[in-house]
Amino acid sequence: MPLLSVPKEVAVGTAMLGVAFATGLLAGRKYPSLVFGTPSGMIAKNSPIRQYILDHSLREHPILKKLRLLTADHPWGRMMVSCEQAQLMANLVKLIKAKKVIEVGVFTGYNALNMALVLPDNGRVIACDINEDYAKIGRPLWKEAGVEHKIDLRIKPAIQTLDELLANGEAETFDFAFIDADKENYNEYYEKCLRLIKKGGLIAIDNVFWNGKVLKPRKNDLAAQSIHRLNEKLLRDARVNISMLPVGDGVTLAFKL
Repeated sequence: MPLLSVPKEVAVGTAMLGVAFATGLLAGRKYPSLVFGTPSGMIAKNSPIRQYILDHSLREHPILKKLRLLTADHPWGRMMVSCEQAQLMANLVKLIKAKKVIEVGVFTGYNALNMALVLPDNGRVIACDINEDYAKIGRPLWKEAGVEHKIDLRIKPAIQTLDELLANGEAETFDFAFIDADKENYNEYYEKCLRLIKKGGLIAIDNVFWNGKVLKPRKNDLAAQSIHRLNEKLLRDARVNISMLPVGDGVTLAFKL
């Protein structure tokens, strides 16, 4: 499908992301120790360059920061999406003027809050998770931020929630989906979200580098194998335009055609 057949905002956004990614690749060739110095091809978390990025680009809502710091103290805090990646997700939600959003994998609710903050008052996030204990950490802060009414938390297997949305006639009514849950089911999440997302909508798939393990997935690493298979599938999927970005642990943006 020609690029001009998708909404102007999506076409512009895709082009901008493509330029940014190409610039990053060139920078990596010139300064490999700065950009591609970690095993996963990412900027190390303790890198001065990453700190520079945060110091010169992060605009974090005070309550969002409060939840991030609270989550960082959790034993599984590393599961939280990086703050710079979350900000990119929020900017994309605003760019496409999203009103209905799906999140597969909530954890403490940092990214659910992040997206709810930029949605219009009648917007909503269908937040899918199987562990309510984690979400209880973030729920009071959703309320404190005044966006609790925008977040519809559904505690059950995400595939079940996505099937219920489809059964309720909500196919092609969502604008944005963020997938960041159990990796073995990534393909199913992607396929169901693709049915739920409207044309011109966007699916963001997190952890597509899986800490570099996708380069040579081990036979017993089902997560790495699953992500690698989906990465190969997305490259050839004519239903979407894609950009794979070196942000966080890697994120692929799939724009539905």
